[in-house]
Amino acid sequence: MRVGAPSTAAPVLGAIDAQLRAFRFNGAATRVEERGGLPFYFNEFWTARQRQAHALHEVSYRACFKPQLPAFFIERLTVPGDLVHDPFMGRGTTPLQAVLMNRRASGADINPLSAMLARPRAAAPPLAAIEQRLSEAPWQSGEIENEDLLVFYHPDTLREICALRSWLRQRADAGVFDAVDDWIRMVAINRLSGHSPGFLSVYSLPPNQAVSIDAQRKINAKRGQTPPRRSTAAIILKKSKSLLRHGPAPQAQTMFLTRPATNTPEIGAATVDLIVTSPPFLDVVDYAGDNWLRGWFAELETDNVPIAIHRKESDWVSFVREVFHELARIVRPGGHVAFEVGEVRGGKLALETLVMEAISPLPFQPLGVLINAQTFTKTANCWGVANNAKGTNTNRVVIAQRL
Repeated sequence: MRVGAPSTAAPVLGAIDAQLRAFRFNGAATRVEERGGLPFYFNEFWTARQRQAHALHEVSYRACFKPQLPAFFIERLTVPGDLVHDPFMGRGTTPLQAVLMNRRASGADINPLSAMLARPRAAAPPLAAIEQRLSEAPWQSGEIENEDLLVFYHPDTLREICALRSWLRQRADAGVFDAVDDWIRMVAINRLSGHSPGFLSVYSLPPNQAVSIDAQRKINAKRGQTPPRRSTAAIILKKSKSLLRHGPAPQAQTMFLTRPATNTPEIGAATVDLIVTSPPFLDVVDYAGDNWLRGWFAELETDNVPIAIHRKESDWVSFVREVFHELARIVRPGGHVAFEVGEVRGGKLALETLVMEAISPLPFQPLGVLINAQTFTKTANCWGVANNAKGTNTNRVVIAQRL
């Protein structure tokens, strides 16, 4: 099935410039600098405070941006009914926010975990159906498949996790796997390990980065801890209630693809009104290593997922150019791309310069670079990163329009 039809909205070339120049945050006006003939806009364009978005977004994934980022561009560059796409959707922040704002949405990611995390939240089942399905699961039938995982889990908890994993596989094999199962798997994946009693594991790193078995042994020894008994069903139900506390997303036309950003034939030519995305930043994040435990539960070989990792700047430029070749096909004339990048290599390399190089031969006109000057970022501070110092908490968004 192909998604989308071209929007009838007129191109808004120049309108985003006027909006950004007029934008004020807590009384602070936007500062504009001209660099190489291109405007750079500096302000706090969206809040840095935690939990300011819809509860459905509260699913962890490494290197994801805040929902306020896509919301900022969706509000200014689309109208209800337009199609918003993210070719590197990660946990699905952009398509989910698009649905919440009454737009059509599509997303793609080469990592199969992405669709598993995004799809259920865009079409959540009723809480009563989730609770009923959890009551039907054969929790006592599980067998421990890998004793090394006992560094994370109490034996009875691990048996329940294995029982759920096996039961979901059996339902899929029997052709009865449905939206309720999809939701339960998504929540279970999100609750596998973390740093509070709301997770199935003993104290570990925050849930967007699963440590290795050896590293968890060291954490346990240092803290003098053993995995406590957790109720798998209770934790999944509690997280489900939390995710749905603001209600489900509106019904919308959606598509979630497990595909590379360079090849999305299911999306029709010139049908996308807005792209909001963030690509892998060179070799900064080890997505496969961070998601190995989630991959185990979902029965995915994460080491075999060809996630883009580039150590040379020239290779990353070539990769981004390939991506924009595909975006040139699917974005309608007058449509926009908001391409979020960050500073890497200790802040010495601003990736927006490489993006400009990548798109220079393609039918896109750069409109400017938005730099969200945040004053506080919880995640960055947890890792000892100074505010506005590195790509982990400095949003640098290249804005371009399809010619």
